[in-house]
Amino acid sequence: MSDLDKILELVNKNNGFITTKEVVKNNLNKMALKRLCDNNKLERISTGYYCLPNTFADDFYKVILKSKKAVYSHATALYLHNLSDRTPLHLDITVPRGYGGSLQNDKNVSLHYVNKNIIDLGVELVKSPFDMKIRCYNIERTICDIIKDKNNMDIEIYTKALKWYAEKKDKDLIKLMKYAKALNIENKVVEIMRMIL
Repeated sequence: MSDLDKILELVNKNNGFITTKEVVKNNLNKMALKRLCDNNKLERISTGYYCLPNTFADDFYKVILKSKKAVYSHATALYLHNLSDRTPLHLDITVPRGYGGSLQNDKNVSLHYVNKNIIDLGVELVKSPFDMKIRCYNIERTICDIIKDKNNMDIEIYTKALKWYAEKKDKDLIKLMKYAKALNIENKVVEIMRMIL
């Protein structure tokens, strides 16, 4: 079996996606990826990431691959954590200040910028609607983000999310306050938590 065939076999085992790193790890020639793209058997999503053409679009996965530091946040993170029943019209993504990558040109993405020292605060891997692992802020960081950016949030999404968070049995108020302090919104979060709990 040729490297091309082996790569396609790996792609099919991985829900239609593959990375250059996986190809190298399996001792396959990474130049075969270019040949597969030239022959329209693979599409390049971004540097080091490929998928089968016409793969059932997991936009959550494809878009986040465009930057290693990008994290789903705000209304998109609420949706991924089942704190919103509204499918996002655009994808909310947080990136470090100074980011200059291709996400800036994606009309389906709404970028939020934070200092580099807090970009990874509360990041976890969650499953996309198509079962791919993606970077997303955890529930407590997301609640802090929507409180901080309340004026830019859809009021219905904002209100429902806070209500659902208040009802969650496994909420972590200590973690919530730790994030609120790091984001300089401690007083605002305390005030809102007093109102909803």
